[in-house]
Amino acid sequence: MRKLPVIAACRHALRLVFLTATANLPLTSVAVAQTFSSTYTSTAEKDCRSNATICKGIDGWIVLVQEDDLRRTVSIGRTAQQAEKEPAASQSFGPFNFTGDTLEWRRDGGKPFATIQRWHLADNENLDKNGRPHSAQMLVVTRLPPGAVCHVAYIDVAANPNANDIARDAADRLAKTFDCAKEKASVIGKSGRATALAP
Repeated sequence: MRKLPVIAACRHALRLVFLTATANLPLTSVAVAQTFSSTYTSTAEKDCRSNATICKGIDGWIVLVQEDDLRRTVSIGRTAQQAEKEPAASQSFGPFNFTGDTLEWRRDGGKPFATIQRWHLADNENLDKNGRPHSAQMLVVTRLPPGAVCHVAYIDVAANPNANDIARDAADRLAKTFDCAKEKASVIGKSGRATALAP
């Protein structure tokens, strides 16, 4: 898939396609297990460089956000070149989509091992009064090195009132041992419209 940097015009045009009433992930750290914790960074255009393509992560990681035909990918690496070679750099979804601005980093003993981010998918079968598709929201769990960077789990936000907790639990249980070459990301929790659109 041909990758193009995210530009302000594309971000604005894509956001007009969806309803703008969305909720960000909580901005406080929550411990799910004794050593598990979360840290948050931003992928908002104002907080990134190179036309919102390269965003600062934590502990020396960078976040590479790319877009092609109003479909986004998010990958992570020590450099943009490394991030672009990871499986996550080619993982997007069929409908037009964009991501929330907050990236949650799951840590174990202080070391990051997974991320969680909210994605918005265009639901072309659910239109507003102007004929524009509503947004179906989903949390995406992505594993971090050692090993490859790729999607691990999808959690439907509307179908699961505790979607954030489910995503953290999925990250804590699955991310470290997930094999990107052999395994496929799975739906965790109750299925809903967003996860139906995900394949």
